[in-house]
Amino acid sequence: MSKLDKSELRSDYSEDIVRRGMAETGEGKFLGLEEDEVGPWDVVILPIPYEMTTSWMEGTERGPAACIEASSQVELYDPILPSDLPCGLSFHTADEWASDAGTLKEQLESIREYVQPWIGESFPLVLGGEHGILPPIIEALSRHPVLEGDLGDLTLVQIDAHADLRDELNGERFSHGTAIRRALDLGVGKVIQIGTRAISREEAAFSNGDPRVETWFARDFLGICEGEAGWSRLIQSLDSIEGPVWITFDVDGLDGSLVPSTGTPVPGGIAYWAAVEIVERVFSAPKSVVIGADVNEIAPGDEGPLTEFNAALIASKMVSCHIALLLSEKGE
Repeated sequence: MSKLDKSELRSDYSEDIVRRGMAETGEGKFLGLEEDEVGPWDVVILPIPYEMTTSWMEGTERGPAACIEASSQVELYDPILPSDLPCGLSFHTADEWASDAGTLKEQLESIREYVQPWIGESFPLVLGGEHGILPPIIEALSRHPVLEGDLGDLTLVQIDAHADLRDELNGERFSHGTAIRRALDLGVGKVIQIGTRAISREEAAFSNGDPRVETWFARDFLGICEGEAGWSRLIQSLDSIEGPVWITFDVDGLDGSLVPSTGTPVPGGIAYWAAVEIVERVFSAPKSVVIGADVNEIAPGDEGPLTEFNAALIASKMVSCHIALLLSEKGE
């Protein structure tokens, strides 16, 4: 039997088929969707390829572009929506953040200025980039209409393998390992950490001494002993969140088998469907409103596109949850 030439076989049947996301109108756009050129937009994707303080595996500066490319392979159907994404709403993938600033402080200020115009105008979904992007995002959030300058009303839901509560890491106070500590310094009212399994003695002491920090260690809701009861307590806590919420999702919070390409991988993480349930619960908490989110620490490597694809799945789920609430408010 002669060997088939796959390119010739395709040409007979697929001449007019263009892979979603690679057509001219959707190339480089989140989920490969065609987008309106003029706003206002309901959802804005903000790619921030920032990498200045990585302490182990590098590559997070390539994360946003890789996640957007992988998102073209994500199914547009979500059972919580009445039709496929974008479900009649408008999306906009902004140009990548870029800065030629010479200092770390100036780079972070540039990120704040990049994010600021979108706060309160659309639902911002930030793609990183290392976790050090969080403090300037939080600074920008202080201008959100529902906060009116008071970050004390904000709950930060952090899915992450690490506590990120150090006061400094390798001599730097504005590091990926200090992101949550700096957010608290800015006045964030509450942090709910989910999936923590790598924490220093300093961070543990800080967490235990600060009533604003609520930590859910992975072993306490995923372990063979406490798992079921711990999971139930976690869900009850998420259901009781009140007020404005920002979700910061470090992909290393997931189990390492799902995200092999990340800056600081840690075993024993959150399974995919558990992560989906966590995201859905935060969005559906009856007394809270999610005003934006970021997905960070995507570091594309030689392991294939699994990490960026799973990050795109999580990002897509966040968008679906936001849209579901918008449609519910409209009675649709």
